[in-house]
Amino acid sequence: MNTDQKHENELDRSDSLAAICDDAAVSDDAAVSFDGIAANHDDAYASHPDSFAGRNRPLAPGLYLVATPIGNLEDITLRALRVLRSVDRIACEDTRQTQKLLNHFEIRTPTVSYHMHNEAGRALELATALKAGARIAVVSDAGTPGIADPGGQIAAAAIAAGVPVFPVPGANAAISALIASGLAGSSLAGSGLNAESFTFHGFLPSKEGQRRTTLEALRSNGNPSGGTLIFYEAPHRILDTLADVEAIFGPAQHVVVARELTKLHEEFLRGAVTEVRQTLASRASVRGEIVLLFAPAVAEDTSASHPASIAQQVRDLMASESLAEKDALKRVARARGMGKSEAYRELQRERGK
Repeated sequence: MNTDQKHENELDRSDSLAAICDDAAVSDDAAVSFDGIAANHDDAYASHPDSFAGRNRPLAPGLYLVATPIGNLEDITLRALRVLRSVDRIACEDTRQTQKLLNHFEIRTPTVSYHMHNEAGRALELATALKAGARIAVVSDAGTPGIADPGGQIAAAAIAAGVPVFPVPGANAAISALIASGLAGSSLAGSGLNAESFTFHGFLPSKEGQRRTTLEALRSNGNPSGGTLIFYEAPHRILDTLADVEAIFGPAQHVVVARELTKLHEEFLRGAVTEVRQTLASRASVRGEIVLLFAPAVAEDTSASHPASIAQQVRDLMASESLAEKDALKRVARARGMGKSEAYRELQRERGK
């Protein structure tokens, strides 16, 4: 982290956040100027039911998907503050966590829980209220709801019921990590990678076998878009995940680990996966929310060299050389340059089709 970045993240939170609270209550003079700007842009800004220019009108009925800070409270938007103050209630992933945010900005709107364990039932309840004309905001603990967090089901239910759904954009860990990773830059030019393409995969499976199967499938697919793969990962699993990436994509695979984004101890580790893993392994512990990014090389077409499925090759060897299935699978794995475990999982996938 450079000196300027560290200084930025070490700003006195109390002073800067107090300024945000003051800014949230915009003066009448400022309101006049903003209204003028809206009028000069074909009234598109002013005509939106949730526009700043229309702040003196009641907030329009509907569902508001509100992004909240991922660590630095200065990242809250003025629109998010106004919406959270104006809705009838706020559906929260964790009411206790959201209440800290609301208390800081002196927002008194009632809250209700909305998390992965009650999402289906609560979505029906909220949809009923929305159809009756309610104004409801959905927030996650941090970041954008519906992105690796609850929010998708209620949005779909609202749309199905003909209720307007309004995105209130803001902080997002995946995009924040990507733009500062260097993977989306010109350094990828000429490498066969698409510098502007990326795929977000959320959290990898927590179980080792499922996680490796997911990563192996990504390698087998060959990254056809040639872009960056983005994952969220828990701090207590990051070393195991990096070990899997190293085993499947090779020790030289370049990765970026973004940790504690927008917080005081924000950190980016960039380099070969084996080096990044060793750096983290040398620490007493790894803490904080993590985003993992890497861009695998675009795989060459190997269909000509491996025209038959693993299952077919195993059957052929068992018939022609009277091998046991286990021995035949070892032979096939060695010929394909695969690990035995990977070959076995692929065999099971083929048989499950």
